[in-house]
Amino acid sequence: MEILKRVKETKPYIPVVMITAYGTINQAVEALKEGAMDYVVKPFDVEELKIIVSQGLERGKLKQENILLKKQLREKFSFKNIVGNSKEMKEIYSLIEKIAATDSTVLVKGESGTGKELAARAIYLLSHRREKPFVSINCGAVPENLLESELFGHMKGSFTGAVADKKGMFEMAEGGVLFLDEIGEMSALTQVKLLRAFQDKRIRRVGGTEEISVDARIISATNQNLKKKIEEGKFREDLFYRLNVLSLVMPPLRKRKEDLPLLVSHFIKKYCQEMGRKTKRIAPEVMNVLESYPWPGNVRELENVIERIIAIEERGIITKESLPEELLAPHKKPDTTYLFEPGFSLNLHLDDIAKNYIKQARQAAGGKLRETASLLGISYRTLRYLIDKYGLKSNS
Repeated sequence: MEILKRVKETKPYIPVVMITAYGTINQAVEALKEGAMDYVVKPFDVEELKIIVSQGLERGKLKQENILLKKQLREKFSFKNIVGNSKEMKEIYSLIEKIAATDSTVLVKGESGTGKELAARAIYLLSHRREKPFVSINCGAVPENLLESELFGHMKGSFTGAVADKKGMFEMAEGGVLFLDEIGEMSALTQVKLLRAFQDKRIRRVGGTEEISVDARIISATNQNLKKKIEEGKFREDLFYRLNVLSLVMPPLRKRKEDLPLLVSHFIKKYCQEMGRKTKRIAPEVMNVLESYPWPGNVRELENVIERIIAIEERGIITKESLPEELLAPHKKPDTTYLFEPGFSLNLHLDDIAKNYIKQARQAAGGKLRETASLLGISYRTLRYLIDKYGLKSNS
């Protein structure tokens, strides 16, 4: 009985069947009051017990899904985690509501850190599919040889390490939404198989022969220019049109600076609560610095900066001294003593500026060169040329 109580306290969705050879009516009643699903007295019929266990598993699954759904709705519903009141964001909210009312595929575009996955989740939670799973996969983070298995599943023995049958993301998202992040990183072969899944609404596991019907709404996201990748022969045009039935472009932070005070306040409150700190005030001159910084890493970079400040700053107010060096550097008075002196070179000076911008963009992009190129507004090939030209190594 003590174990039953502990289980129901810590994992209320787990079904419990009590079995005993010394059962009484009072014990049975007590067990059911404490949350047991059933009470079986020995000797029992094995087939009957199998039925009870099967029913318990199904009931437990439904309870767990219900708990998960309520948590998702509580934490993510509507636009709670998409913070902003600017004209640009109000247009995004309106568009999300319209998109959520349909069942078409959606392509969410935008620079790294603009909140593409949050937009995808908002679409899901406002749609009729919200009671089914939201399954997310980062196509750029999964090795190419494993991505097909992750998406479509595999059969036992289909490759080394496949020790059991495994459902893929498509099957796991049945009735719900499959979110494909960084879709532009997908290989040509996987693109072909994804297109077939779109067209036929059927998939085949790796190593399998049986075709499986799937019903999952596809929302994908990218920070790359897919039309340019099509011209370069790196992305299928027919797949692009399948993905881009409805389109949503998340604006960069530099184009909605009026949201900055709201975002700063939101993140200060969030991390003060998480770290058990009293809410900190922010000095006016700090907002001037934050508003003039270009934020190449967008909202994600801002959130990281605020988290770092809250973790380190012990005072009750955030001042310029609380800010990281990279935010203050653009606001320092430039040293012009070297201008027009013997040996000064405009080309070398411009090269130094370019190197600094590349370093900052790479840091904001987490070292990913394609994201770095996107932040700088140049092609991947140009970025590689500049890295070689300036001798910037991978850890520069």
